[in-house]
Amino acid sequence: MFGINGPEFFLLLIIGILVIGPQRLPEYTQKLANLVKEVRRMASGAREQIKEEVGIDIDEVDWKKYDPRQYDPRRIIKEALMDDDSKPVSAGAPAAVAAVAGAAAAAPQRPERVVPRLPAGEAAPFDTEAT
Repeated sequence: MFGINGPEFFLLLIIGILVIGPQRLPEYTQKLANLVKEVRRMASGAREQIKEEVGIDIDEVDWKKYDPRQYDPRRIIKEALMDDDSKPVSAGAPAAVAAVAGAAAAAPQRPERVVPRLPAGEAAPFDTEAT
């Protein structure tokens, strides 16, 4: 907690007691207890609000499933490439597959994209207001 170990915390506690003094110590102790109770109440209220809005209990969620460290892009791509998507082909299917392949070959080709080029030696347009 805040990088403070046991002896340092004990030293800060003693300094706090000396600075606050014995007269005000019970008052500040009560304020600290009230603060802790309020924080717990707010946390449980947030938990209940999430449960009402989302419809699930936070304790029931499997957080390991959402851990981004478990996703290795190489493994995902390898599994996708090695996945066998082929399905058994029925007896009449080869003719249908050949008909589809023939129709795809007869489909018109897309025209090539024409990119206008400036003639050699001509400077590119320059807009002084845009830069």
